[in-house]
Amino acid sequence: MGILDNKSVKYLKGIGEVRAKNLSTELNISTFRDLLNYFPTRHIDRSRFYTISELHEEMPYVQIRGQFVNFTVEGEGAKGRLKGAFSDGKRLMEVVWFSKINKLRDLYHIGVEYVLFGKPGFFNNTPQMVHPEIEKYNPEQPPEGFQGVYSLTEKMRRKGMSSRLFPVALRSLMESDAFRDLEETLPVEVINAYNLMGLRDAYREMHFPSGTDNLARARLRMKFEELFYLELNIMRFAMHRNTAIAGHFLPRVGNCFNKFYSEVLPFDLTGAQKRVLKEIRSDMVTGRQMNRLLQGDVGSGKTLVAFMTLLIGVDNGLQGSLMAPTEILASQHYETLKEWCEPLGISVKLLTGSTKVKERRIIHEGLQSGEIQILVGTHALLEEKVEFKNLGIAIIDEQHRFGVAQRARLWHKNRIPPHVLVMTATPIPRTLAMTVYGDLDVSVIDELPPGRKPIATFLRYDDNRMEINRLINIQLMEGRQIYIVYPLVRENPKLELKSVEEGFERITGLFPDVGVSMVHGQMSTEKKDREMEKFVSGENRIMVATTVIEVGVNVPNASVMIIENAERFGLSQLHQLRGRVGRGADKSYCILVTRQQIGQDTRKRWRIMTETTDGFVVSEADMKLRGPGDMEGTQQSGLAFNLRVADLAKDGQIVSLARQGAKKILESHPEFY
Repeated sequence: MGILDNKSVKYLKGIGEVRAKNLSTELNISTFRDLLNYFPTRHIDRSRFYTISELHEEMPYVQIRGQFVNFTVEGEGAKGRLKGAFSDGKRLMEVVWFSKINKLRDLYHIGVEYVLFGKPGFFNNTPQMVHPEIEKYNPEQPPEGFQGVYSLTEKMRRKGMSSRLFPVALRSLMESDAFRDLEETLPVEVINAYNLMGLRDAYREMHFPSGTDNLARARLRMKFEELFYLELNIMRFAMHRNTAIAGHFLPRVGNCFNKFYSEVLPFDLTGAQKRVLKEIRSDMVTGRQMNRLLQGDVGSGKTLVAFMTLLIGVDNGLQGSLMAPTEILASQHYETLKEWCEPLGISVKLLTGSTKVKERRIIHEGLQSGEIQILVGTHALLEEKVEFKNLGIAIIDEQHRFGVAQRARLWHKNRIPPHVLVMTATPIPRTLAMTVYGDLDVSVIDELPPGRKPIATFLRYDDNRMEINRLINIQLMEGRQIYIVYPLVRENPKLELKSVEEGFERITGLFPDVGVSMVHGQMSTEKKDREMEKFVSGENRIMVATTVIEVGVNVPNASVMIIENAERFGLSQLHQLRGRVGRGADKSYCILVTRQQIGQDTRKRWRIMTETTDGFVVSEADMKLRGPGDMEGTQQSGLAFNLRVADLAKDGQIVSLARQGAKKILESHPEFY
């Protein structure tokens, strides 16, 4: 660690002891290096003055030179506002303030030349700026050029600190010996190979751009470095695992696999399923542990691929396990696997938290003797008492529901770690998968079995209730089942959102002759499972729930998914909920219900949801709209990283370059791992 890491920002111009304390508390900026790495949230062009006639709503922040011609105060108290008519000599625009009205009215004067700086907008076709920055025009001071905008907390603003603090302090820092002695952090061969800007120059351009081209080059350098070291660490871990961790050598595709494929399987595998099985089989003959992520949309046939993977283990004299996050999902997997195992003479058992003590004892003994060949279950599989004779394949369904430490406990169930296949029905964009799951090999089932009907998705507003209820009624008369999902458990006066409890009362009133299940996260596990089971069995025909049903319920007879207050959900979550229906042969529907007034981002989400049922298209769009940090699954991946400059949603090309660079370094410097 050098001076940059040890020197306090209090020694920089414009900061001092008090501001240094605020910077540390509010923004975690304590040292010179912390400040250098606190980049502007955006850059604004103050190199020229715009005219009012040039303004349009899509423009970023701009500056305009002119004079106020009058001021008016409208409304009183909290609803009051100050309006100023501002002229650039040719046209008028409106300037509006909603707070500190009296102070501002005394601060600015008619006939004085000012420079306004802000985001242009329009109200009733009139150009407008709300709460712009305002300075008196100084003809001897030329426009500033590009300028960084730094984010501050509200507490800092209340203490009188402004974004202008940063340029002053940073100029002081860049004139110091500490900055002049700053050492390069990327290998020279990487800088030369990718024609990257040097580190000192990149820092200067990030904070004080000399032009758009140099700013772009500086951003590329900083993004590349972040992603390079992220990818380097991921690949070092993967390479170490691949060279240091031995796995079972499984050369045989034997009797069980072949008999199932040719005699039991009632349909042919899709091309994608065959490709993925080939990738899995190639892992199992390397003598190294397989660690593979299997992605596939709901209904793409992941369970079948998982079962055939387990059969490879059985054919080679090993045991297999399949772990699911809920008892209902584990039970459904067990019923499916039991049906497939019976004609093959394979012993399969189910172990969950509800398994009785006597049955547990039998299972424990059967696992240790090797009599039980496949075990399906929940977290109960991770208990210390659960000991296998020779566990060869461990499969984890909906893997993001399990923590990294939990998954790792499966490794210790055997002297030789089992091959691991983790599955998810949450499609993950390629750039995110490369990074978040970069230590895993990724397989994708990207086609649905033939004959599967796409789910018809529609947007309906609150005032379309009669139409929605008519659809429910028709589907119930045809013997189908219905899901209705709500964002809240119970009513909250502060939020104008519908709740499960309110919905349960309304639906039972509308359809008194139909059994209705209610499920939400605040119910006990026993009650929740009981209500779920009533719906799964068909005893109840309508399920009102929160998103707890997003994963783990397979009801082929369910044909309608209604999502209330759909504007409250992200795209990937909406797609997961939609995947609860369309599992049978009947036409299925997903109805997104929302209020009439919704924003542009919400409308974009609706357009994507109604135009495609492809989970990978949906997930790409979701990442671009929300960013990778909000996407389900990334938090449990085991790779906690915060990117300051790079954006996985937009920087896919740089991710690929950084990964390529990291790979070359590791190949030419094996001592790094």
